[in-house]
Amino acid sequence: MIAVFFFFASIALAAYVLGVYPLLLALYARCFSKPIKKEFWYPRVSVVVPVRNGAAWIEPKIRSLLQSDYPAEMLDILIVSDGSTDGTDDLVANYVNNQIALLALPAGGKATAVTRGLAQATGDIIVLTDVRQEFDPEAIKKLVACFADPTVGVATGELIIREGNRLEEYQTGLYWRYEKWIRRNLNCIDAMLGATGSIYAIRRELATSIPKNTLLDDVYLPFAIAFKGYRIYFEDDAKAFDLPTSLQSEFWRKVRTQAGVYQIIFDFPVLLWPGNGRFFHFVSHKIGRLLLPFALLAAFVSSFELPFPANWIAVSAQILFYGLALLDGLIPERNPIKRVSSITRAFVVLVGAAGCAPLVFFLPAGKLWKETRVESARTSEASLLR
Repeated sequence: MIAVFFFFASIALAAYVLGVYPLLLALYARCFSKPIKKEFWYPRVSVVVPVRNGAAWIEPKIRSLLQSDYPAEMLDILIVSDGSTDGTDDLVANYVNNQIALLALPAGGKATAVTRGLAQATGDIIVLTDVRQEFDPEAIKKLVACFADPTVGVATGELIIREGNRLEEYQTGLYWRYEKWIRRNLNCIDAMLGATGSIYAIRRELATSIPKNTLLDDVYLPFAIAFKGYRIYFEDDAKAFDLPTSLQSEFWRKVRTQAGVYQIIFDFPVLLWPGNGRFFHFVSHKIGRLLLPFALLAAFVSSFELPFPANWIAVSAQILFYGLALLDGLIPERNPIKRVSSITRAFVVLVGAAGCAPLVFFLPAGKLWKETRVESARTSEASLLR
């Protein structure tokens, strides 16, 4: 009976986190949406771009920002180089003028680079972004429009992952679309749990320093502002575009982001207080994701102790599922089975990343930053802060 309890409890938890909660959230969002006031206005904007060794991306990034549909005299760009050694600083120096500035720092980590950038920025609105993602020309204007509502303290945009050439890259993008569906529904009810690090903006007077080893500046800073009584708003008309990443890169990114959730719990313990408005969503979405790998492990182990023939069916089904994920790399791209195996593999890898997140308690946070490698149009690769 204990095995039966653990098996069904584990399966129920996984089903709730992955399916039931998102569906309940979507239903609630349809019934209790909380819109904001938007209006185009043109306060001074500072764009802060923290980067380490982004030589392959920094010039397209600067050109993308300069092409923004926003008055040039009201827009300045600050590139914060976090100990770059690949010529990034030299490339930026070619653009430095009254609109573009370079802040070159010793390597200290992204959180430190963001904090220093916030301190030097002079705009009424500060836009934070990473180096690789290019902005839609109207992205900054659309973000700023959200701040016409005095309740908004953070506005974040939508990251569009361009289609990849391989199913592995496609499934990574598919996962991101699932995440954005959940985010849109959280946004409707004023329950956002962070921002998209590649495209978000804040009111300068609400900026605060970020602890040095913080892994998720795009969660820490929005929460620090939200707990001052301001809203985090997701403006999906403000778009940034990124190239697809390999599953290996996505694995390490998820290890870092899930490890960062543990840090956020210690930074904002009020999130675990039932009286907090984000409690239900934080526990269901963020804590649930952290528990998911352990729930699936418990389901597998307890399967062996189920009554016959349920034990045989449960064990066989799980071995088939995980075996399909394991063999995905050997299955040709054009094989019809690949469409199933690639989804299975993506799921297992991303859940496995959550299982590795407790490494944050045993390793320096900086060790969890890994190079994000993508194939550009020039088939070059670069590492960057993300």
